Amino acid sequence: MKQMPMSPFVYLASQSPRRRQLLEQLGVAYELLLPAADEDAEALEAVLPNEAPLRYVQRVTQLKLDAALQRLQDRNLPLAPVLCSDTTVALGRTILGKPLDAQDAERILAVLSGKTHRVLTAVTLGSLQERQQAVSISRVTFVTMTPDQMHAYAASSEPLGKAGAYAVQGKAAAYISHLSGSYSGIMGLPMFETARLLRAFGFDV
Repeated sequence: MKQMPMSPFVYLASQSPRRRQLLEQLGVAYELLLPAADEDAEALEAVLPNEAPLRYVQRVTQLKLDAALQRLQDRNLPLAPVLCSDTTVALGRTILGKPLDAQDAERILAVLSGKTHRVLTAVTLGSLQERQQAVSISRVTFVTMTPDQMHAYAASSEPLGKAGAYAVQGKAAAYISHLSGSYSGIMGLPMFETARLLRAFGFDV
């Protein structure tokens, strides 16, 4: 027997406009549950010493859910499942996070240039009673970029705020020769895995 949803909507605990767009494509109603000004959301994404990329993205997404559920209670909001996601770019065991500035973006792009890397996105959907998680792992190959190409892309500001210093749906697509896996997962919210989690919570997706 199909589980009935506990709520007609989910909370999306993400500031990413790309995740909002992807969730809208699934046809699920959502409300944003964003950190308050005094919350240090970036601190949740700190990498532990010698942490493997898969372990990292799973752990950070769980921490994001913990923080969002606490936010939900503190604000006395109507109860509903909370959706959290985190994306990381990894070359081997090296985690390449968000660039600090354009110069740092150039450094990261130089590391990725001419190589194949992994994009890992973990999605967690949970309530105060239960939670489930799924992970999407994709592979992306960059052509060898010239210094001028890296400088121009870094200067476009598109890399800022993006794991691995690029947006697959943006100008960086001109330098991606091959990708395998989930395009939406590389964007930040894997549609297949997210739909599966939503169905498990009773949503009609």
